[in-house]
Amino acid sequence: MSEGGKKNTSGRGQRDLKERVKSARGRTTSQVRWLQRQLNDPYVKRAKAEGFRGRAAFKILELDDKFRFLVPGARVVDLGCAPGGWCQVAVKRVNALGEKKNKAVGSVLGVDLQEVEPLAGAEMHQLDFMADDADLLVKEWLGGTAHVVMSDMAASSSGHKQTDHLRIIALCEAAAYFAFDVLEPEGTFVAKVLAGGAEGELQQLLKKKFKKVVNIKPPSSRADSSEKFVVATGFRG
Repeated sequence: MSEGGKKNTSGRGQRDLKERVKSARGRTTSQVRWLQRQLNDPYVKRAKAEGFRGRAAFKILELDDKFRFLVPGARVVDLGCAPGGWCQVAVKRVNALGEKKNKAVGSVLGVDLQEVEPLAGAEMHQLDFMADDADLLVKEWLGGTAHVVMSDMAASSSGHKQTDHLRIIALCEAAAYFAFDVLEPEGTFVAKVLAGGAEGELQQLLKKKFKKVVNIKPPSSRADSSEKFVVATGFRG
């Protein structure tokens, strides 16, 4: 006990309130570190509490709060949609379930290389968006062109920072070209990129195709991550 009969809660006497990985057996140091971060990530806990399929849902929520592209009645394509968190947000905001009776009803189409668990209000397809005629299939499924094309895709990590950076820029560029094929005039393209010099050509391309291009790191994006998001609005067609 400290002076005055109060418990000492400073220094070594302070209890560490962080959750710890119960067993590291069979796991690498990086795996343990990742699990430790997940256990103590407030967005992971919020995602579970609010029924989202992953913490990434908060990224698109924050981006849409700022730029307002997921409006009732919008037709949305989510590239690399697994596990479906971005689609969950889009379904609600474009009124895909028709819950807001006085609002236009939108549609959400998710595509991914892997099969994705069904989601009420969204149409999920197993598709390589870079395959021949993928854009035609998407427009057929949508029943027209899209108002929004969005992507939270990331290439598989090689462990080499520069290589991974180039891979994700190439993936984002492929998503952009896909967007050019399926977006209607004044549409919006949202995609994850990595901070660095290699995205210069992509930025120039987007500035030619869209009226406004903004790069932003939403609050829910981890501070130690080099990811950022490009939001391109006003597609010139």
